[in-house]
Amino acid sequence: MTASTSRLSDFASKTGYRARLPDEQGHIGYSDTENATWRALMQRQLAIIEGRVCQQYLDGLERLALPEERIPQLAEVDRVLLAATGWQTAQVPALIPFDTFFDLLANRRFPVATFIRTPEEMDYLKEPDIFHEIFGHCPMLTDPSFAEFTATYGRLGLAASPRERGYLARLYWLTVEFGLVDTPAGRRIYGGGIISSPRETLHALSDTPEHLPFDPVEAMRTPYRIDILQPLYYVLDELTTLHDLARQDIMGMAHRAMALGMHEPRFEPAPRDGKASA
Repeated sequence: MTASTSRLSDFASKTGYRARLPDEQGHIGYSDTENATWRALMQRQLAIIEGRVCQQYLDGLERLALPEERIPQLAEVDRVLLAATGWQTAQVPALIPFDTFFDLLANRRFPVATFIRTPEEMDYLKEPDIFHEIFGHCPMLTDPSFAEFTATYGRLGLAASPRERGYLARLYWLTVEFGLVDTPAGRRIYGGGIISSPRETLHALSDTPEHLPFDPVEAMRTPYRIDILQPLYYVLDELTTLHDLARQDIMGMAHRAMALGMHEPRFEPAPRDGKASA
């Protein structure tokens, strides 16, 4: 398992990572070790995602043409996203507050922390690093349905109460981060939290986890942990379902979820010294 959007569940957590700052020309000079880490992550994920991820992701990955030998500059990614769906990246620290996160999404700016994990944490870290954000999420942001849903989610989050945001966070987790979709070619992955993780990529489409038809109210009622392989995934009929959902009363759905209450967790409680569930 690799980086997760811990900014959605535990902003107060401490992190040893710090975003790299650009020079006056907007260029970030990454070290040989950092570029080698990117290369290793790219090579192992490219080897296993074929036949497991949806075509929209593969199309986006081709459009982005991410370099394999080095960490891309955000401007390189922005040129493609702006032309495709009007999105661009936004450089942020490792962890950001809810208000900042929702404001960026509402304005079609996807937060990217400009650091990469250390070689000692190749398989898992709580903080969302640049590999998770760029390789995991940005290809999907070239898809209009996914891009529209993500922007709508940001606008809703800005106006939501703290309790409402908790329910919205679960919807985000089980779609944008850990969503699956049925396609004519079979069941495929579109969630960035899966795509950026070698273990999760193999686990998600195996017989081990439970797969349920996507229902936004049920997704909002489903607790999760960020530090385990997911025991449950919701499956879209098709990716345009997200486009349709963006035009529905999502906050009304959140209120129905609140009235119904949370489902029982499908996992053991998180360790007491860490807030790893929501």
